[in-house]
Amino acid sequence: MLLLTGEYEHTIDEKNRLFISNKLRSQIDADQYGSNFYLAMGSNGILCLYPELYFQQIALAGAPGTGAPDEAVAFERLSFALASKVELDRQGRLLINEKLRKRANLGTVLTLVGVRDHIEVWNTQDWEHYLDDNLSQFHTQVAQARQAQLLRQGRDLEH
Repeated sequence: MLLLTGEYEHTIDEKNRLFISNKLRSQIDADQYGSNFYLAMGSNGILCLYPELYFQQIALAGAPGTGAPDEAVAFERLSFALASKVELDRQGRLLINEKLRKRANLGTVLTLVGVRDHIEVWNTQDWEHYLDDNLSQFHTQVAQARQAQLLRQGRDLEH
């Protein structure tokens, strides 16, 4: 099971290479998921980094249930066109091509965020704005989830 967590700030160098920290890479079982990655455009224009074998599994699962065949074709076309296989160099860096970097509107100071089964690549400033906009809602959700878990545990103890 993939469980990627944490936030890691890095910069893109002059050759468009991005360092992927050992702390983040060590969370991925290379035997199970491969040692290479796929860069893919995610929701809201966020660039996502998926372990190679995991990406292949979800890519082959097909388009989500859409109403029209044309929508499924468009989804598949864009999913594969906007994704690229990338390999880390010996220093743990990957190359982000200029076209993809522009489409994702990436600057030079980036934050990599572990999001369960993938890594999101954010402009650090955009990530901080996202946190500002969503942190209070998250605190409420955590409190609700904790309360629900305590209730479940209480019911399990009764039985």
